[in-house]
Amino acid sequence: MNMLIFIITGLLVHCVFLASIFDIYFTSPLVHGMTPQLTPLPPPAKRLVLFVADGLRADTLYELDDNATPRAPYLRNIIESEGSWGVSHTRVPTESRPGHVALIAGFYEDVSAVAKGWKENPVEFDSVFNESKYTWSWGSPDILPIFAKGASGDHVYTFCYSAEEEDFGAEDATKLDTWVFEHVKNFFHAAKRNRTLFSQVNEEKVVLFLHLLGIDTNGHAHRPNSREYKDNIRKVDEGIKEMVSMLKDFYGNDGKTAFVLTSDHGMTDWGSHGAGHLSETLTPLIAWGAGVNYPQKVASQFYEDDFLKEWKLGNWKRLDVNQADIAPLMASLIGVPFPLNSVGILPLDYLNNSAHFKAESMFTNAVQILEQFKVKMTQKKETTLPFLFTHFKLLSDTEQISILRKASSYIHQEKYNEAISLCKTLISLALEGLSYYHTYDRLFLSISVVMGFVGWTSYVILLIIKTHTNLTRNIQDNKVSSVPLLYGFAATGVFIALFLLIQTCPWTYYMYCLLPVPVWYAVVKEFRVIQDLMALLFAFPLGQSIGFLVVGALGIEILVFSFFFRSTLTVGLIAFAGWPLIARLWVQAKVTALSWTLLCLLLALFPLMPVVGREPNISLVTAAGFLILLISSSSLAFLCKIKNKYLPKKDLAIQLFQMLSVALSTYIVNSTHSSLHHKQGLPVINQIFSWTILASSFFVPLLSPTFFFQRLLSILLSLMSTYLLLSTGYEALFPVVLSGLMFVWIYMEKEALQCYGDSPKPKLAILNFSYSIDITQFRQLHLDDIRRSFFFIFFIMTAFFGTGNIASVNSFDPASIYCFLTVFNPFVMGGLLIWKIVIPFVLVSCAFEAVQVTTQLSSKSLFLIVLVISDIMALHFFFLVKDYGSWLDIGTSISHYVLVMVFTIFIMLLSGLAQLLTTKRIELWGRTKCHSM
Repeated sequence: MNMLIFIITGLLVHCVFLASIFDIYFTSPLVHGMTPQLTPLPPPAKRLVLFVADGLRADTLYELDDNATPRAPYLRNIIESEGSWGVSHTRVPTESRPGHVALIAGFYEDVSAVAKGWKENPVEFDSVFNESKYTWSWGSPDILPIFAKGASGDHVYTFCYSAEEEDFGAEDATKLDTWVFEHVKNFFHAAKRNRTLFSQVNEEKVVLFLHLLGIDTNGHAHRPNSREYKDNIRKVDEGIKEMVSMLKDFYGNDGKTAFVLTSDHGMTDWGSHGAGHLSETLTPLIAWGAGVNYPQKVASQFYEDDFLKEWKLGNWKRLDVNQADIAPLMASLIGVPFPLNSVGILPLDYLNNSAHFKAESMFTNAVQILEQFKVKMTQKKETTLPFLFTHFKLLSDTEQISILRKASSYIHQEKYNEAISLCKTLISLALEGLSYYHTYDRLFLSISVVMGFVGWTSYVILLIIKTHTNLTRNIQDNKVSSVPLLYGFAATGVFIALFLLIQTCPWTYYMYCLLPVPVWYAVVKEFRVIQDLMALLFAFPLGQSIGFLVVGALGIEILVFSFFFRSTLTVGLIAFAGWPLIARLWVQAKVTALSWTLLCLLLALFPLMPVVGREPNISLVTAAGFLILLISSSSLAFLCKIKNKYLPKKDLAIQLFQMLSVALSTYIVNSTHSSLHHKQGLPVINQIFSWTILASSFFVPLLSPTFFFQRLLSILLSLMSTYLLLSTGYEALFPVVLSGLMFVWIYMEKEALQCYGDSPKPKLAILNFSYSIDITQFRQLHLDDIRRSFFFIFFIMTAFFGTGNIASVNSFDPASIYCFLTVFNPFVMGGLLIWKIVIPFVLVSCAFEAVQVTTQLSSKSLFLIVLVISDIMALHFFFLVKDYGSWLDIGTSISHYVLVMVFTIFIMLLSGLAQLLTTKRIELWGRTKCHSM
């Protein structure tokens, strides 16, 4: 098969495998067609005020200051004298949009919103705002439009500041919250003079939403333990006190206003969020006013954590909820229908109302969730053949009717506690049934994907054996008769397509179920190769076969374990350090072997360092910059020496330009962080130079000569100038050590090749990436090439996890991108952070390209081995994906599979990028005479 066609086919196949996880685990939980459910009794409040302090951690709000005084005295007084409090438990991903959707709509966001940066509405959904008579909201342009766009009619009004105000480098981020409080005051002043507006704000079922972003912005910029973050909490506390006082005056102390304060997510100690650390998932919830329970004093209460003692709140009853439970709480307080897609359970302990009201509200909650279950079941039943459909046995139609009748009867008999208990049982069963039908096709799809995976991997292994080894040379053209085989597999494909068509399955199901058909056809066509290979394996000594399998399995497991424990990489690198002794390379290349051992041990230190949570250490970035300048200066002197003191002027100019870029990057990092530290913002000139250096790093290496040493050095200098701008601490040293090890690896592989006597000892100095090697010089694969491919994947894993766990969203330090921008922009920020991750990949891939040239192997042969190893890893992670346990465990298992699949696809693209960077040259000044070295 032509290499280009193979790569395109491989990309498509792996894209299908990657997409499958979203259909299996990440489909939208929403259904439509339910009837709104409203509690029949009058509500306690006419209006609700919702304060969402974005990025506010529960511990930072509730804990006392160093001098034992409350950080938020007004809210502390509410807890002790006016309202109810607790902890709201969020779910992964702990981002602003999913958090607000859970709070206001009552369901947990599906991953489809990622594609729009958690900002737009990828699916329509109902919310408390939509069900209200009027909603007025003030705050961020990233959040407020979500609920205005999703509302039916024109009753949700938004007042936003400009997106440019969300600046992490701003002198004072509390101005975002001050803006909100000032505009709310101005709004109510205007309402006193505007009869129409006055009438509207005095209606029932009114919501006022104040989104306070200052705490989140200060947390990103200065960390949650900073003075700025804590001062912002005090500002918010004062602002809420002022708002409550103003609203009471405006409404004449009518006692019909309910207040809720909470947060969408927390924040790690290092100023990021997105994953499932407790600092991210534990957020405060304080409610007071109309319909809300007063503080309940208790002698003791038990929670697994020790927060009550730390917060000095052990005597006040703590009422924890899930984040989605807040939506039905708000709906119940002002008497609007529960949001149609809400899966929240009404927290009755927060309500100060009659037992009758609580029972009716709980009954409404149960019917509202049951409606979703019934719609979901109907949808699944309509798209499944009758003899294949399996009902959710715990909640049959008769069981539903029985529970509803019994609960209704209990309410009429004033047995409210029994009715509430029965409604909770019904809610639990309905939620379980919703999950059952939501995951109904999971097993079927999983089997199809595994069949495709195993078939594809088998085909690649057969391709390696057939075209790149001497094992089956005598049977290459001896295939199974293909015509009957083709008809058989075609008939199977038609049967599967008809089966899916009858069930009106989504078009993506056709991809997952039909993909195994052509893949296994290609495998079975090579039956003679399989037969010959099996005969060869049986002829092989059993002990050696088991030994190879054990070593191979151990290698794969080390790679898999590196996703969970970064220290696995340290163990692997220490083992790698002993390779020259095991392979007996120590004797023939002492200096190279010693360099390899030292650099392996040095690189092994990085996975042991903290992933995140470190304070910025710009001095280490400066040290990395000076180290690169020292290396490049020494290299320049070495080049002049081997070129007999003559280096073409344009080559010299290119290297000097790259050295200047590194020096400038080092200065910009220091200058920018100093400016931000003094709250002077991001200097515009620094921003311009940063983007210029980034843009130039893509093409400047293509101007340098394609000799091994010069091109690899040019690539390192260009990429390091960008990497320095994206660094805040020790990670700036990582590519320096990694590239040193890669350079020695090329020399070590050259030495290892001599052990097999495959070729005369080549001089690396005269090797040129752009010289195409005659295809007749390519050798066949042997076992040591599997070791080379494993080394490559291991080094890629080290580049992945060497300085941080990129499987977790919260491992990114937002300060990394401050040289480029400080105004919140998720796509640009994400792009910069991804490029920071890619840079070590590119260094490893270029080194691997050099290894292929020095060992006289076609790039296709080693690439195929790499593909097999990575696909086995991906299949391993596919089986590790789970949908039970904590939300952190579920999210982590899915993200690992997605990462390894993206990694496999990325290797295919990276191979092309490495070839481009190493072999191509742009001639700006015309072709220069080539000097041999």
